[in-house]
Amino acid sequence: MKQNIHPNYDDCLVICACGNTFQTRSTKKEIRVEICSQCHPFFTGKQKFIDSAGRVEKFRKKFGPGLAAKKKK
Repeated sequence: MKQNIHPNYDDCLVICACGNTFQTRSTKKEIRVEICSQCHPFFTGKQKFIDSAGRVEKFRKKFGPGLAAKKKK
């Protein structure tokens, strides 16, 4: 096996948009995420709409609001 070809695997700080932080290991020093287990609806049990990048509106603008109704026919 070749020596010294793998990146360093060090401690990493994960930072969520909700403010939660936790330690893990990665080849990066810091990872920023939009959703973590502290704020995701599956883990919290609370229903909330998550669309931080405007993806739903972009889809509706591109394909129109009646796409789901057309498929049900």
